[in-house]
Amino acid sequence: MKTLRQILADKTGPLVIVSPDDAVFHALQVMADHNVGAVLVLDGKQLVGIFSERDYARKVILFGKASKDTRVREIMTDKVLYVTPDRTVDECMAIMTEKHFRHLPVLDDDGRVVGIVSIGDVVKETICEQQFIIQQMEKYITG
Repeated sequence: MKTLRQILADKTGPLVIVSPDDAVFHALQVMADHNVGAVLVLDGKQLVGIFSERDYARKVILFGKASKDTRVREIMTDKVLYVTPDRTVDECMAIMTEKHFRHLPVLDDDGRVVGIVSIGDVVKETICEQQFIIQQMEKYITG
C-alpha cells in the first residue's frame, strides 16, 4: 500500500494556494486556472484553512454574498483536518469517507504543508492497486 509521500511524489504542478485576505472571486479564478476543486489557505507558510467549491456554494451563493467583496477568511473551513506523508491511501480513504471530505492537506512533522490529496487521487491509487492484485491472481491461477 502506497503512502501519501509516494502519491505526492507522482503529482506534478505547483501547490495551489490562496491568502485568507484574497477575494473569493480571486480564489475561484485560481481554482479554475488549475482545474482543482479546493485550495489551501496559507497565511505566510502556515495553513489556516481550506477553501472549496462547497464552501462557495453554501456560504456565498446561498447567502447572496458577492464573491468580489467577500474575503476567503470569511467563508473558508478553518478547522482543517490534515494527515502526514506517512499515512497510507487506505487510511486517507477511511478518513475522507467518514468525514465526507474531498480534500486532505498533507503536513510534515514540523507543520509545513507538503501537499494536498483529493478523493480522486485516493480512488485512482486504489483502483491501480486492485488491478495489480487481480493481474497477480490471474497469473497465479493460469501460471
